[in-house]
Amino acid sequence: MTAELTRWLLPMIPVVASLCGARSLYHIFQLESYQLPGYFRSLRRNSARAWLPGLAITVFSVAMYYGYDLLAAGGVPIWALIAYAVAALPVSAGFGLLAARATNSKTAKKKFVCTGRVKRLYGHSLVIMGALSLLLAQSPMAVLPALWPLLLPWVVAMCGLIAWGLEKAISECYFRDARRRLLSNPRLIRIGITGSYGKTSVKHILGTILQEKYRTLITPASFNTPMGVSRAIRERLDPAHQVFVGEMGARRVGDIRELCRLVRPTIGILTSVGPQHLDTFKTVERVARGKYELIEALPPDGHAYFCDDGGICRELYRRTLKRKTMVSMAAGEDIAVWCEGVSVSPAGSAFDLHVRGRGSVPCQTRLLGEHNIVNILTAAAVASDLGLSLKQIARGVGKLEAVKSRLELITPPNSFTIINDAFNSNPVGAKAAIKVLAQFPARRIIITPGMVELGEQEAEYNRAFGRDIASAADIAIIVGKKRAQPIIDGLLEAGFPAEQIHRVDSLDASTALLRTFVRTEDTVLYENDLPDNYQDA
Repeated sequence: MTAELTRWLLPMIPVVASLCGARSLYHIFQLESYQLPGYFRSLRRNSARAWLPGLAITVFSVAMYYGYDLLAAGGVPIWALIAYAVAALPVSAGFGLLAARATNSKTAKKKFVCTGRVKRLYGHSLVIMGALSLLLAQSPMAVLPALWPLLLPWVVAMCGLIAWGLEKAISECYFRDARRRLLSNPRLIRIGITGSYGKTSVKHILGTILQEKYRTLITPASFNTPMGVSRAIRERLDPAHQVFVGEMGARRVGDIRELCRLVRPTIGILTSVGPQHLDTFKTVERVARGKYELIEALPPDGHAYFCDDGGICRELYRRTLKRKTMVSMAAGEDIAVWCEGVSVSPAGSAFDLHVRGRGSVPCQTRLLGEHNIVNILTAAAVASDLGLSLKQIARGVGKLEAVKSRLELITPPNSFTIINDAFNSNPVGAKAAIKVLAQFPARRIIITPGMVELGEQEAEYNRAFGRDIASAADIAIIVGKKRAQPIIDGLLEAGFPAEQIHRVDSLDASTALLRTFVRTEDTVLYENDLPDNYQDA
């Protein structure tokens, strides 16, 4: 009886512990949108998080195996051996959770969500690991099942690969249902927004302005993948909606084309093209090709909107043969919407909005930064073409509020001022944030880990970021290791005082350091908070 029971229970010790210990690995897999190339890149950046849980589980499992052998050799009663084997399973589950938590102590920016897909992946893991353990248990060395958790990161990848066909079929079902719901209302105006930066801000600005006339649905937060947009449509779209605004993100060429297959936009907005996600796109030219897929997907009677950057966007505007509109901060021959009389301050911005052929209207907004005026002009161009009056547009502009963690101004009573720009960062956005910081009175403090996902040029971009910081900040707190040195080099190159540069290992450490010298009249800019899959890099 004892031998038969332990033949089934002991091999499950590493299985149960591994299922619990793999939680942090499945979190990485989820953060990378279940894409294996990104998953393996994250594993290389987070070697401790990737391999230590499996190593700890292996040591624990071996100890549990030999512990049983020692008890059996010592003449322990049968009932005690059975109790040991049964108790080993919940104990191994707890140990697996501890192993995962020990390598993932930082509070997650994006929490791990046990979705249906994750549950199915766990099911695949249970079947594969259970079968492998029972098979190894029949070998001459019964301890072998305890050793294979060393390969836990590869097991997660293998489960993801095996489940790919099923998940693709399930995703396509959700995708088709969302598209059916979206296209079932022929009067619904469908708008797609993409760009290297600014797309989330333009989405929220456009949604707020259009609400002055239309019942508008925008995709929430940063739902900008096919499954995220499908979910927003299936859960939130109803027949009363008149406009749908979908944000479209991309990490590689072809991603926007897939989103257009879902949304079928009649209006496309290209906010920007620049160095973003270069670790996957590789070149800015490929970024431009990927973003332009939105314009290519518009129907012959569609309408394309561009922000004038004097570079790539202007060139894409020129080559577009469909109906098109360009917006800019200054008037020009081919500029349909522009502004004059711009005034920016720590309280926001004021400007005169001009729409060619319709006149002008004064606008005021609490949004920080001149770059947000460009975002407003883009949204105003679309709103004007959709029939909103200049008065309605100005009223909507006055209602705009900062998107959370995107140049969000926080002024607690009797405390220092915070500019929260921590959601993400890129070279253009970081430069804009520095300009906003410069508008505030001294002392100005920046806390940043630098920028990521910039491929081979990442160090140079961070060095330039350091030079920009030197033009506005009085104190710099640099968080992390790998990206800290290029930023510090840039600061020193620009003549920034070395004694005002502080490098710390974590955001918590930066907070502790800040408390030692911050004053109530200071302004603190939090520029970027690294994604969870970069937390150990």
